[in-house]
Amino acid sequence: MRVLQLIDTLEAGGAERMAVNLANALVSKVEKSYLCATREEGILQPTIDNKVVYVFLNKRNTLDITAIRRFYAILKREHIDIVHAHSSSFFLAVLVARLLPKLKVVWHDHYGNSEFLNQRPKSMLRLCSSRFSHSFGVNKELVAWAKHHLKHDSVSYLPNFIAIDATKKHFTELKGNPGKRIVCLANLRAQKDHINLLRAFSLISKDFPEYSLHCIGKDFRDDYANEVYQLTSDLNLTSQVFFYGACTDTAAMLSACDIGVLSSKSEGLPLALLEYGRAKLPVVVTDVGDCGLVVNNSVSGLVVLPEDLKALYSALIYIILNFEKAQQYGLKLEQTIITQYSTAAVIDLVLKHYKAL
Repeated sequence: MRVLQLIDTLEAGGAERMAVNLANALVSKVEKSYLCATREEGILQPTIDNKVVYVFLNKRNTLDITAIRRFYAILKREHIDIVHAHSSSFFLAVLVARLLPKLKVVWHDHYGNSEFLNQRPKSMLRLCSSRFSHSFGVNKELVAWAKHHLKHDSVSYLPNFIAIDATKKHFTELKGNPGKRIVCLANLRAQKDHINLLRAFSLISKDFPEYSLHCIGKDFRDDYANEVYQLTSDLNLTSQVFFYGACTDTAAMLSACDIGVLSSKSEGLPLALLEYGRAKLPVVVTDVGDCGLVVNNSVSGLVVLPEDLKALYSALIYIILNFEKAQQYGLKLEQTIITQYSTAAVIDLVLKHYKAL
């Protein structure tokens, strides 16, 4: 079996990281594992296993004929059996699959705004879905949405997963006091709600000025990022809140932090939460997407309502004041990640669906 993961970019996003994770995990499981980035390369490229066959199309627009022809030629020459298309890359997969009748297209839905699915554009996705052999959703809401809106019935839940033995080589030097670092691993997007987190941290800093907040994630240099930076300044937090952009050494960075937080308004199943568990961090997370399924409230972390400043603040304060107990949350979350959200726990499920095609 020859399987190609198809993704638009290799920037540091959840869908991109899952495409790389799958390509790497399949190296020892299938005849040949491929990864194709269509539009942009990025920070994740060095994390691709050297046994994965990597291709970059440099696709300039939706109907870039040169890129489409090249992709078709690769699929035909390499005798690819399955194209596993992530997020919006489904269009290219379906377009080329019409010329290769034996090719199977698997679509992987990573849609992060799963709290707002009623607003999701779906006309093109619905049109193309009749050519899908199977589709995966990263949470139960996405699976239900696909079954209701798409033109095929073969849909299943596939949790995100991480490699437990990720490298911990350090490249990025963390600021702030060791033992007093709160980390938020999230790209600067409005759905991640850094605004509410900054307001909560501002309250925390008044009583615990030795604590610092470390924000790791891509800066898209847009209005939202500007709003985040402006609020940091307005709240006089520039000496306690630090932004690092997208980083490749997140496992090492998390190992140097003490509390993990996600303040999102909407999520699918955030890889950041799984990485917090791998790092044994006590976590505070909002109850969106599948976060409340990963974290058992008051057992393996604290789960609060989204956009609730008081709840977010109170949960973080509880972790700070009860840190010894909170460390047990981190250990329990680690066990959950190992048993349910690791490569070993998930890859056989992927293979089962591949083989059924």
